[in-house]
Amino acid sequence: MKKYNRYNFFKHTFCEFREVAADAVPSRPPHYKSESGSTYYFDDLGVFRYANHWGRAANCRWRLITDNKTQNGYKWGYALWSDFYPNNESENFFFITVDFEKQEVLYQHKGSLTPNQNLPIIFRSAPETAKRIKLIKEILFTDDWAKYLDLMDIISTRKNVIGELISTDKSLMQIKRERANE
Repeated sequence: MKKYNRYNFFKHTFCEFREVAADAVPSRPPHYKSESGSTYYFDDLGVFRYANHWGRAANCRWRLITDNKTQNGYKWGYALWSDFYPNNESENFFFITVDFEKQEVLYQHKGSLTPNQNLPIIFRSAPETAKRIKLIKEILFTDDWAKYLDLMDIISTRKNVIGELISTDKSLMQIKRERANE
């Protein structure tokens, strides 16, 4: 597995930074400041990033894990070097998770899986993952997809359909057809 450090973490990587308070950041001049205004401080274990944009950053996919629901403005994040994973548009690096209580759909990198996790998932490329997430959000937040299904319980059907979209390569049309024949 590739090792990341201050010289290569910004080259085609996926990472989840954890939000930190400003007082956790070293009080010294930054090691690097990007043209877009992001500031970086390095230490032996990882990197602090101060930025107002998270998600896609150049050729990287960097997410900020925060309890704060407001996403506007600059925020501090920290990531260990071991939190960085390779990223490109063609390899099947990503899988999707859904938190039905929070109504949240996320993609994760297969490098973040621990050996004891036994999830019914399929790894997809970044573009395939983005398309599948869009479809899952449509099912999670609307009822239009169920228009012609004879349903007793839309909530459990919604969870089952999303589960199949996560764990199979079936299209929504295939899944709906199978449900109609049950």
